[in-house]
Amino acid sequence: MKRVELLSPAGDLERLKVTLLYGADAVYLGGKQFGLRANATNFTLDELKEGCSFAHKLNKKVYLTLNIVFHNDDIKDVFKYIDDVVNCGIDAFIVSDISICEYIKKNYDNVEVHLSTQSSTMNYKAGEFIKSIGVDRIVLARELNKDEIKEIIDKTKIDIEVFIHGAMCTCVSGRCALSNYVTNRDANRGGCAQVCRFSFDTDTDKQFTLATKDLNMARYVTELIDMGVASLKVEGRMRSHYYLATVIGTYRMIIDDYYNNELTEEKLEYYEKVLSRVANREVSTQYYLRDADETDQYFTGRQEISNQDYLGQVISYDKENKLLEIRERNYFEKGDKVDLFTPSKKLLTFTVDKLYDKDKNILDVARHPDEIYYIEVDIPFEVEEYSMLRKEVI
Repeated sequence: MKRVELLSPAGDLERLKVTLLYGADAVYLGGKQFGLRANATNFTLDELKEGCSFAHKLNKKVYLTLNIVFHNDDIKDVFKYIDDVVNCGIDAFIVSDISICEYIKKNYDNVEVHLSTQSSTMNYKAGEFIKSIGVDRIVLARELNKDEIKEIIDKTKIDIEVFIHGAMCTCVSGRCALSNYVTNRDANRGGCAQVCRFSFDTDTDKQFTLATKDLNMARYVTELIDMGVASLKVEGRMRSHYYLATVIGTYRMIIDDYYNNELTEEKLEYYEKVLSRVANREVSTQYYLRDADETDQYFTGRQEISNQDYLGQVISYDKENKLLEIRERNYFEKGDKVDLFTPSKKLLTFTVDKLYDKDKNILDVARHPDEIYYIEVDIPFEVEEYSMLRKEVI
């Protein structure tokens, strides 16, 4: 049986490296044109070449988004751009426009075409047509339940990609115009202002919002694998290195444990706890089990408390002197219990006992973000690049 793909966002070159090292099989990213995350850093052609080279050395893949809604003015430049990014080494395009899907399939044998969720594919007849023009994969609309997903897979026999984690749109995927009306920024051409997360005044003492809770499908990954989903997709090209390392690393362990017959209820509960600590919004399964309702949304206000679990990124480890060098992200102090975790899924939980500043002066507290600190600790394994420190998950 072909193993399911774990697909991660990558907002820039550093995030690409982090997420691939933490277990993604492929990344999706945007170039400087024609993508829906115009506010992300995105990739120049040179960065794209470097990213593709890095991924391919790990036997992993890179997918480029070409998923805006195209107007006449956009079309005149897109074909030259397609040629440029194909020459950078990408493995697939994620495309919203059917005519561009067809153009790529006719002119480039060495890349796949994945139909974007922006096309709102929700039924198997649409899937059959998309397959007939040569599209290799469909990224389904996010407003489908599990029976609908299964029926599309069974009847189309085309690779299907579904979202499993991250922020959700309030409107149907690919059909939002709120940003256009309220801020004059086109949500379907990369300018979404996330108006659905604004708070609106009412004639009561409460404000009104349209915002949805985030998606979390950790408990149902095994069902998706069993029904034949080809790719499990995480949202978040503008998320932090820590978020991506944690979310991708956790789903990697869920998937691997399942294939190895090692996924117990105890492990799954721990993985869910790790995922619950990495973001500041409530989560649900949205449409997967039933029609989404008011319990899947925030209507009359919400609290999003900034997460302070991420304590620092590891810079180096001096094994001889047992000194862990970190660049601090959030406050911690002597006596705190912390987790050191690595791209290869090694985990060490320890209590901060001896803490030093960059000049090796002993401290009780690390209170200055972006400063260099040292922690004295005996680590029994190799501390890899992009290892990180967080508060203990209990």
